Amino acid sequence: MINIGIHGSNGRMGNQIRLCLEDDEHAKVGALFDQGSNYEDFFNKCDVIIDFSTPKGCEGLLSYARSNPKPLVIGTTGLDIKQNELMQSASITMPILYATNMSLGVAILKKLSYLASQALREFDIEILEMHHNKKKDAPSGTAITLARSVAKARNLDLKKVMVSGREGIIGERSKDEIAVVSLRGGDIIGSHRVGFYNEGEFIELNHTATSRATFAKGAIKCAKWLINQENGLYDIDDCLGI
Repeated sequence: MINIGIHGSNGRMGNQIRLCLEDDEHAKVGALFDQGSNYEDFFNKCDVIIDFSTPKGCEGLLSYARSNPKPLVIGTTGLDIKQNELMQSASITMPILYATNMSLGVAILKKLSYLASQALREFDIEILEMHHNKKKDAPSGTAITLARSVAKARNLDLKKVMVSGREGIIGERSKDEIAVVSLRGGDIIGSHRVGFYNEGEFIELNHTATSRATFAKGAIKCAKWLINQENGLYDIDDCLGI
């Protein structure tokens, strides 16, 4: 039986992971961590840790783990350059799986979007993401990951071609432009659309999450896989073998 530690246990995702583990035959909650908890006690009680906290909370976890290696599954989004570099350096001494979205369906969406971007080079690419009104970062980490994937397929530097808003007389759309648009409202769990538009036709690839259990089950699957991996930085594609 695998003991899974939940870092950010009082959040929406932390609670959902705990619920999903109640019915799991191969894994259980080993320890819970939220503000005020003790890292040493937390690490001693679990075999692998799933993190859905905050960028600052994730940074604290990574800082402690550097001296106390433990397999980490990180789903926290909104990490800055410093925090991403910390994760890279920590992965030298432990296996870390980082994904901006733990949905297995989104992993396939990313793969399909990459292939479409390669094949449909004359098509314009627009990405739309929708989330609930409590989400703090925009565009979503998943939308950025999708944009990075389609840009890579065309050998483009995303920083140079990404547009996150349009207003006023902006002129014609540039050929390589990749727009990422964010909508916020209600209790939308997560919806992502990658569209490829040309004269006379267009294709849209869509993924909609209808339950947070989707992400929780994906994270648990990743944790079970990661515990047997060597040190290094992985993503959900590695777990799925795609």
